[in-house]
Amino acid sequence: MQKRKNKLKAILQWLFVFLLFHNSVIYSQDFNKEVLSYSEFLGYVKKYHPLVKQANLQISNAEAALMVARGGFDPKIEVDYNTKEFKGTEYYSLLNSSFKIPTWYGIEVKAGFDQADGTYYNPQNKTPDAGLTSVGLNMALGQGLFINQRMADVREAKLQLKLSDAQRKLIAIEVLYKASEAYFEWRKSFNEAELYSKYLGFASTRFEGVKKLIELGDYPAIDSVETGITVRNRQLNLENGKLKLAKAKLYLSNYLWIENVPVELGDFVRPEENLIETLEETLKTDEMMLVFESLESHPKIQALETKKSMLEVGRQLKANALLPKINVGYNFIAKPLSLNSFNSSDYKFNVDFSFPVFLRKERGGLKMAKLKIQDLDFDIQQQQLELKNKIKAQQTEIASLRKQKSVIDNLVKDYMVMLASEERMFSFGESSVFLINSRESNLVSAKLSQINIENQFCISNAELYKILANPD
Repeated sequence: MQKRKNKLKAILQWLFVFLLFHNSVIYSQDFNKEVLSYSEFLGYVKKYHPLVKQANLQISNAEAALMVARGGFDPKIEVDYNTKEFKGTEYYSLLNSSFKIPTWYGIEVKAGFDQADGTYYNPQNKTPDAGLTSVGLNMALGQGLFINQRMADVREAKLQLKLSDAQRKLIAIEVLYKASEAYFEWRKSFNEAELYSKYLGFASTRFEGVKKLIELGDYPAIDSVETGITVRNRQLNLENGKLKLAKAKLYLSNYLWIENVPVELGDFVRPEENLIETLEETLKTDEMMLVFESLESHPKIQALETKKSMLEVGRQLKANALLPKINVGYNFIAKPLSLNSFNSSDYKFNVDFSFPVFLRKERGGLKMAKLKIQDLDFDIQQQQLELKNKIKAQQTEIASLRKQKSVIDNLVKDYMVMLASEERMFSFGESSVFLINSRESNLVSAKLSQINIENQFCISNAELYKILANPD
């Protein structure tokens, strides 16, 4: 028995190790690589991030609400049985049962079976010994004929489904925008840290070379102080850049999930290098792809239009309340064994009528419903104008940043030429360490500006993506 337990324990341990290794292999396939591209990152966010999944629940919730509303038209069986017996006497035994089928336009098909027995019961409930069957209709001829609360509930639930899809898109686009900001900040911090590391290497090499030249008596000792200051400044910049990069990676990890497991980036993972070339295609923000003259498909406008349609259903219900309540019921009745030979002279008939004299409540409710629709119309017009202007403003910003990027790219090239020229003159003994450091500092500043402008360009495109609100 003990050997069997030990063997089972060993199998379970082996299985646990296998599953752990298997999971690590799955994640290494996805993230243990050199580059995490922006489009791939967005794909992970869309598919696995909990907030995006939560946004998708809006649709499921609306579908459940629609099922509830349609339940108002489900067939219904009703049974009402009452009996009383006292001191050996059956006072009464009353059975009333029915099967009702509601239809769309205020008509209800009804079949029933009634039976009464006993010594003391209301004579109007008297039935043959075998009971009494009935088949007929109940119909609303005034209020409820063309629209009633059940019909309104179903219409509103269908519209809620459309509204939920628009709300899902707005929630998802907000998550994708914040995730994009995190990716761009990580890319910016990564490029800055690499820049500081690269030019720290140049400064350190220069420092060692100057020290050797000072030992040979070719340069004054003060030059080692100046190059040493440059090295320490670059070390300080690099350390600060590493701190920003570490924080940016952790912030990015908030949006990186696989299945239900959050994932952190390894130190070896790099952002997409040529992001500027693929960004507009990924976000579909290229001017050739944008058609914003008609904004009916925008989720925000769709949500408002859907809310207006829901208010219109309410307005129709309020207008229907101006009609009188006229409910008519007609049922053929017969003994259970003579269902195929209903006699038109055997029937049950009822009419219910009511009508308020002044209709102040109904007219006031209808007016309020119309005012709500009018108010929403103004809101839709304003939102359309604001969206159109936001899109134009964002496109203008993107165009400006594209020009700024072109300028800074040329400026970086010019600074590189100036530095290379200064280094060549230094090799001929016609320049100084001070001038080289000055040229290199200008180049580093220009490169930092280049990184910053590229980051602004990325964020500006992401903001346009957010305004367009098309996460699918």
